[in-house]
Amino acid sequence: MARYMLLHCGFEPPTPEMMQAWERWFESVADRTVQHGGFAGGVEVSHDGTTPLPFGPGSMTGYSIINAANLDEAQSIARENPFVDAIRVYEIREHE
Repeated sequence: MARYMLLHCGFEPPTPEMMQAWERWFESVADRTVQHGGFAGGVEVSHDGTTPLPFGPGSMTGYSIINAANLDEAQSIARENPFVDAIRVYEIREHE
């Protein structure tokens, strides 16, 4: 098994139905989940300085780290998520 980072993109005020859909998804992947969490108060650091990041439709709002056999399986798991805008999927590689 490999580990994959699912980055949750997009925000809108959640309805009770959205919250229930998220809870069902988290329960459905509980046996594969390594860690998950959310983001708040982000900034972008660049050569030009630091810029506060807004929390809105295009924002990165959270992450899930899951175990999956391969990228195809990780994508299949991501498709089942009730995401707002998109989910970005990356394989996590360990640095030695």
